[in-house]
Amino acid sequence: MCISTAEAAFSGTIVYCGRQHHPEHGLIHVLGYQNTVANLANGPNAMLLHLPTRQLSPRHFLSAGRTGDVLHRMVTAVESAAAAADGIAWMGAEPQPVQVFDHDVYTVLLAADPTAVTGALRQVSPHRRPDLDPDLLRFYADHFPDHTIAVCCFDNADAQRAKPLLLWYPPLDPDRLTVPALDSHTGAPPDLDAAAPVDHWVLLSTDQAPSDWGAPVVYPGDMRHRLRAFLPTTVVGRHFGRGQTLPNGDFTISHRDLLSGDLDRIERLQPTPPPAERAGQAGGRMSTEPDITQKCAVGHPRE
Repeated sequence: MCISTAEAAFSGTIVYCGRQHHPEHGLIHVLGYQNTVANLANGPNAMLLHLPTRQLSPRHFLSAGRTGDVLHRMVTAVESAAAAADGIAWMGAEPQPVQVFDHDVYTVLLAADPTAVTGALRQVSPHRRPDLDPDLLRFYADHFPDHTIAVCCFDNADAQRAKPLLLWYPPLDPDRLTVPALDSHTGAPPDLDAAAPVDHWVLLSTDQAPSDWGAPVVYPGDMRHRLRAFLPTTVVGRHFGRGQTLPNGDFTISHRDLLSGDLDRIERLQPTPPPAERAGQAGGRMSTEPDITQKCAVGHPRE
């Protein structure tokens, strides 16, 4: 349910994307990502996420603190609302080329140029330092040139549910909410032609929704004010799983469709080939088509 640098087992993935106008940072997207992971490799491992922003630093990462169940609270809100609806579920300084820091169980490397990550691995403690396939890093550089890549290094042999990764950023497209969900657990680039098994809760929010939109989320009374300022009052969501497979890709929805509550408009988003490959496919002529992604409809999940 994500990309890892070596064999790993991921389950129970919850992804969240919220669109909001923050009083200090303006229009931002907030991403939440959580799963249960077991490292099946002989040595360290890492999870890779591509994030649709050019601006990302350690200050954009939010500590969940004592509220490690914040995304599960969102799932509970959606499930409770679905049960109440007779079981109808909705489903200043120049930054360093690679920034390295610890966050919860991970050592995180952030890079606008994925190919620069290899040289920064020496800053990661040996017990968490993974072997990174250069072809995988080149895949990200070719297919997501405007994104920031996060390499989240870990080494736990037993299945462990980490606290959620929570971060905010100025998005590339404010009116499209996208969460990373490309799948490959071999350390090699993902196969974009293969169907991928899914085990995801996809949660979404917007602060422009009407008062009767979504399911209210209950947070603990002692939650830190700084974290609460980035979290939604109401959410919608859908679960994709139970043996379901989808084209390999991310999940995405337009803000307009989100406001309408039409979660059947959630799509799988696939990267297009890099420019050189597109030129070859066009018989040597570069396409002037501005789209940088390929979308395919998901539809209502199979039960």
